[in-house]
Amino acid sequence: MNIFDTHAHFTEDREKTSATLERAAAAGVSRLMAVGGSPELNRAALLAADTAQAAANTGHLPAVFVALGLDRDQAAPQGTACPRYDFSAAIDSRSRISAIGEIGLDFHYAPESARAQCDLFAAQLELARELGLPVVIHTRDADDATLGVLDENDFHNGIIHCFTGSVPFERKLLDRGFMISISGIVTFRAAENVREAARYAPDDRLLVETDSPFLAPVPKRGSENEPAFIVHTVEFLAHERKTTPDALAALTTANAERILSC
Repeated sequence: MNIFDTHAHFTEDREKTSATLERAAAAGVSRLMAVGGSPELNRAALLAADTAQAAANTGHLPAVFVALGLDRDQAAPQGTACPRYDFSAAIDSRSRISAIGEIGLDFHYAPESARAQCDLFAAQLELARELGLPVVIHTRDADDATLGVLDENDFHNGIIHCFTGSVPFERKLLDRGFMISISGIVTFRAAENVREAARYAPDDRLLVETDSPFLAPVPKRGSENEPAFIVHTVEFLAHERKTTPDALAALTTANAERILSC
């Protein structure tokens, strides 16, 4: 298979990152996006891209694209300035940045920071607009607020990562032009809502991801997730959508290439 994992997080351990990428390549992952969301995760994403680039002549690692951003847990305390991340070094090599992310809203664990999260989310959308890039959005227990910030900023270009919402919410996101990315949660026994959303997504709006190191799919559940495990999600999702794993991998890879302009 030729799989594009559109959402993977890394650490700043170069040796571990290299080994993870080697296993991904062996499993059929030809491309992946290393995703930031904090200064530490942003550095790790750039390190993953550097690691893959260093091995480019050998051709044995996946191509690594990068998303950089500030996620909801980076929101400033109420009454303080909205944080900014210095993208200047990465922007000097513009081709390395494929998206702004991970960004978004999560009111499940920190509803008290909702206003600050919305302010940061809006600021990241403005940065994406300035750079002409799509965004990678996290949204949990914040459906109305997510739609509200997107509409207030008239933003329609990006990926809703690790989608776990309802089909009505999915429909509203699709109407606004967003891609729907499905993670290993789709394989979990209790995740019928995710399976329903995965079946509903149009062919040209569907993506797959690991969200590693989180959310390892069945039969790897309980392990630290990694891009190599995405094959299990692809096989499961292909069955749900009544197609073959190779066809689903090709479809989602083409969609990722289109949204990320790569």
